[in-house]
Amino acid sequence: MNVAISICMPAYNVEKYIGEAIESVLQQTFANWELIIVNDGSTDGTKEVVEKYISDKVTLINVENKGAAAARNTGYNLSKGGYIKFFDGDDILSPNMLQEQYLLAQSNPNCIISSKWGRFYKNDIGTFKLNVEDCWKDLPSVEWICSSWSKAQPMTQPGIFLIPRNIITHAGLWDERLSLNDDMEFYTKSILASNKVIFSELAVLYYRSGMGNTALSASKSSKALRSNFLSISQSANYLLQKKDEAETRLLVANIWQGFVYESFLIDKAISQEAELIIQNLGGSNYEIPGGKVLKILSKLLGWKMAKNIQSLIK
Repeated sequence: MNVAISICMPAYNVEKYIGEAIESVLQQTFANWELIIVNDGSTDGTKEVVEKYISDKVTLINVENKGAAAARNTGYNLSKGGYIKFFDGDDILSPNMLQEQYLLAQSNPNCIISSKWGRFYKNDIGTFKLNVEDCWKDLPSVEWICSSWSKAQPMTQPGIFLIPRNIITHAGLWDERLSLNDDMEFYTKSILASNKVIFSELAVLYYRSGMGNTALSASKSSKALRSNFLSISQSANYLLQKKDEAETRLLVANIWQGFVYESFLIDKAISQEAELIIQNLGGSNYEIPGGKVLKILSKLLGWKMAKNIQSLIK
């Protein structure tokens, strides 16, 4: 039987969580899938946990550690499905996700199917809460990107999307140079290569958060910032090639301003590069996040001085 959906899962030191992730695939109401798990050089018991699940539908590939992007590409290159879902080894799919997304994909050719998503914390699914976004609706590809970027905090966590294989063939695979924020680059180019993003009201991704410094997204190193810088640069170029107008330039500038806010205490050189880009785009109206005290200090002293004071207090 031909495989309808290939699920490609990178796995690095997720011994505590990957069993739940796999179980959420096994419990799907849709049966025509394959799961390819790429163990990215884990040093814990990830491999041993996955081995318990190996079957004619669940495959384990062991590779040396090269990062999640390379592991996803390995999984994709071994996959057979007409539709692809990249799914991280510490998250959970709702039981109906594949069924609901597949039905929508069948009736909407050359479209990417999205879903609802929300966070749960400290391994307690009872803390789950949906993270409602403006882009939770059917939208042409450029409009979806603009909606997703409207608050300068786009969320393109891999498990949200179901992608036709032909779109990946056209747009290209994961950029293996990237670590932090590799999903922004991949999904921006993939979405812009599609006709529309179709929203599934019934499918939900449960996104595990609060894992402390073990999570890649918590990385604050200069290397991680360089990856984020490159990802934003490429993603911005993809959008501006499609629509270079005042609206999109402001969206891009605001994302860069958010990057400056997060990076200037860690790597002033890369922060200054981003500030030059913002100037060339025409400036930003991004509202600096933070509590009441930080905002008062920002108005009095400027946000950089306020952040410096905050860092000294911490």
